[in-house]
Amino acid sequence: MTRTIFTVLTAGAFATIAFDTFGQALSPLFGYAKLAPVGLAGATLKSVFGAAPSGAAYLLHTVTGLLFYVIGYYAIARPVQRAVLPQLHWGITAVVYGVALWAFALYGMAHLVAGMKPFLGFTGITWVALWGHVVYAVVAAATLELRGEVMELPLKRAAAMG
Repeated sequence: MTRTIFTVLTAGAFATIAFDTFGQALSPLFGYAKLAPVGLAGATLKSVFGAAPSGAAYLLHTVTGLLFYVIGYYAIARPVQRAVLPQLHWGITAVVYGVALWAFALYGMAHLVAGMKPFLGFTGITWVALWGHVVYAVVAAATLELRGEVMELPLKRAAAMG
């Protein structure tokens, strides 16, 4: 259990660093939009709670990347994929998961919660965010896979018994 927790935190850390490096450094360096995930987190906090205390948006972005998104892959996306399409390579699952994270962030959180245009109006930041979320998911998944951390759904064991 300690090994799994360490691996999940490591995957989240590497993936968040990759996401932020891509979206806030590499993308603008190459002339594309710069991501503002802390700004989106702040808008979300203001919408939900009416205020965003100093540092809260940065903390939300960090905890989301370090824990929540990587746990989503580890505990939901990969086990479901292994139960439904066991031969599918984890990399494909990671890319699909990254696209799902992008939709969640830019439609679910930005639009439905924070009241911004859906997918931020499909501007340059939209596409940088898509690539950023895919990069995040692939890095997180690769870290988990390289460490052999794959959760099995209990359904598979139950089906084998019956």
